[in-house]
Order: sequence, then structure tokens, then C-alpha cells
Amino acid sequence: MDRRKDHAADEVEIVSKSQRKRDALELKSLASTLIGLDAASLARVPMDDSIRAAIEDARKIRSNVARKRQLQYAAKLLRRIDPAEIIETIESFDLAARQLTARQHRCEAWRDFLLASGDEALGKLLEHERAADIQAIRQLIRNAQREARNNKPPASSRSLFRLLRDMDKEKALPPVQA
Repeated sequence: MDRRKDHAADEVEIVSKSQRKRDALELKSLASTLIGLDAASLARVPMDDSIRAAIEDARKIRSNVARKRQLQYAAKLLRRIDPAEIIETIESFDLAARQLTARQHRCEAWRDFLLASGDEALGKLLEHERAADIQAIRQLIRNAQREARNNKPPASSRSLFRLLRDMDKEKALPPVQA
């Protein structure tokens, strides 16, 4: 009995060659993503100094062949560590960008709804955001509608968007329900 347990503990999980290739391609893609990050984002990614140096070197190289070789080297260094923390950090960047985009779209939808529906839409906004400056919003809506009729630049529309964006920062606006 004990020999079977010892034998089972000694067994090493065998990974197929195809799986190793897939893993290597994923790490190469990760290295490519790291190279493409801006300097501020790259500084926030937790990684070894050797990997960071390889990524920085790859960012400086302009020759395609040399850059590809440096990319392969960075991927090789990534294979030596568990890249879960790096992947998680990059995914958090993507999540933050998606949230910002969603917030921008929500504010745009509210602005368009306010410009199209006027006081009805303003009433729905005030149900959610009671502390809003009604006079300022009404003035911006009227000015934006006037600018649109007269084919003027949409300065008031932009101001209305900024006001909605500031309101959304404090407390997320609900989705527009026309």
C-alpha cells in the first residue's frame, strides 16, 4: 500500500508538446502586451527586474528582427515565473478602461436624452439626483438646443456633458430609460 502512495506522489504531470506551445504563445502575447503599455502603466505592473529590463530594452529597439528576438527573450523570462499577478494587473487596466468608457457613454446618453426630451428628461434625472442645479441644467439645455438650431459649435452641449460627468463621478447615473 505504502509503495503505491509513494509512487503516486513521485508521478509528475506530463504536459503535451501542443500545450507547451500554446502556453509559450500566451506568454509571448503577454510580453507583447507589456511592451505596448505606456510607461506609467508598465511601472505599475509587478515583475522581476530582469523581465522589466527585457521589456524596456524591447521598447527601445526599432529593428523588427531585433525587436522580435527581444520579445522572444522576454517571453522566455516570463516562462520562468508564475505570470498570474502580471495578467491580473493588466486585466485591471482593461477593466478600468471599460468602466470609464461605460461612464462616458452613460453621460452621453443622458445629455442626448435631456436635449431631445427637455423637462420630461430633467424630471427623470432629478428623481435620481436631487442635489442637481436645476437652473444651470435647464439653461444649458436651452442654450444647446439653440446652438443646434443655429448650427453653432456645441459649447453648451459640451458643458452639459461635463456637468453630467461630474454628477456621475459622485454617484453613478442610472441608465437612460426613455
